[in-house]
Amino acid sequence: MPFANFKVPERTLTPKQKEEIVTRTTELYVEIYGEHARNTTMVLVEEVADGGWGISGNVLTLAMLGEATATDTNGA
Repeated sequence: MPFANFKVPERTLTPKQKEEIVTRTTELYVEIYGEHARNTTMVLVEEVADGGWGISGNVLTLAMLGEATATDTNGA
């Protein structure tokens, strides 16, 4: 059974976006494994609590990322 697990910061995706992840991931597996994979493909979209993830040893929050994004955009 093909399986994909997406972990994303909570409240960053709409229900429609989650649906798109599930649909497109399933279609990718069908392209790779054939149509028989459609009925057994499992896609899990998990939301991680704010501050419950990090990069390069640093815990990140949405506020920190928002500030970094705004700074990067203004500096361009």
